Amino acid sequence: MSTGDSRSNAAVALDGVRKRYGKVQALDGVSLTVERGEFFGILGPNGAGKTTLVEIVEGLRTPDAGSVSVLGESPWPRNTALLRRLGIQTQSSAFFTRLTALEHLRTVAALYRLEAAAARRALDLVDLGEQADSRVDNLSGGQRQRLALATALIHEPELIFLDEPTAALDPAARRSLWEVLRALKGDGRTIVYTTHHLDEAEALCDRVAIIARGSVLAVDSPHNLVRSLAAPTRLLVPAHRITVEDARRLAGVDQVTVEAGEVVISTRTVNQVLVALGGLVDLEEIQTRTATLEDAYLELTGTEHHS
Repeated sequence: MSTGDSRSNAAVALDGVRKRYGKVQALDGVSLTVERGEFFGILGPNGAGKTTLVEIVEGLRTPDAGSVSVLGESPWPRNTALLRRLGIQTQSSAFFTRLTALEHLRTVAALYRLEAAAARRALDLVDLGEQADSRVDNLSGGQRQRLALATALIHEPELIFLDEPTAALDPAARRSLWEVLRALKGDGRTIVYTTHHLDEAEALCDRVAIIARGSVLAVDSPHNLVRSLAAPTRLLVPAHRITVEDARRLAGVDQVTVEAGEVVISTRTVNQVLVALGGLVDLEEIQTRTATLEDAYLELTGTEHHS
C-alpha cells in the first residue's frame, strides 16, 4: 500500500495535523493516508487523540494546523455535499426508540430523501431482517449495534466511520458483527474504524495506525507490526511433563518460566526447539503462543492494555 504518491486519490489523507485544547496537545503533527477500499483501524489508549482525529476527518472539528482531504475534498467549512458520501456510526447512536426497526430506518431514509425500499435493504445488509417489526427499545445490545450500522449505511456511503462498534457486545455478538463488516469491505467500501479490541483489529483490518499522546507511533498491517517486534514464540508444556532444568538445556531456548502449572519456553527458533521437545514429550501436549497485535501495541505504546 502506498502512503505518499497517491494521496490525491486516497479516501483520507492527513498531513501535519495539529489540535490543541488549552494545555493538552490532542494531535501533534499527524500524517497518514487511508486508501480507497481499505479497512483501516485506529488504535490507541484513552486520551490518545483517536476521537479528535476522527472528528476532524468527519468535519466536526477544524485542526489548528495541517491539511485534511476526504474523498478528494476538504471536510471544512462544513461540507454538506461530502456528508452524503460518508456513513458515521458513533457509540451513542440516536434511535427513534418507539418505532420498529424498519420504521426507524424508513424515517432515516426520508431524511435523506431516499425511497422507502432503502430501509429494507439496509436491514438485510446487517442481517436484521427478522427484527424488522420489533420495537427499537426491545432490541438486544447486539441488535441495536446492527441497527446503528444500518442507519450509517442506508444512503450507501463510500466512506464509513465506525467508533467502537462492538464495545458493548458479548463475544458471540462481536463475532457475528465481524462478518457484517467483512461483507462491507468485500463490497468495496472504505472503513475507518476505532477499537479497543486488538484481536478484532488483527482479524479485520488491512492496516492499523497506533496512536498515543497525539502522535502516530506506527502504521502498517497487523502482520507486519507483529513481525517487526521479532517477539519470541512461547511454548507451553504441562509442568509434570518436563522440568525447568531440562527445558533450559534445550538448544535455542531463550527463557523458561512456570505459569499456572505450565512450563513456558520462550524461543526465536521454534522449529529447532519443537524437534528437541519431541524427544521428551508428546507434541500434542505442547501449546504454541505466537506474538499478537496486542504485544506490538504494548511494546509501542508502553501501556497496559485492558479490553
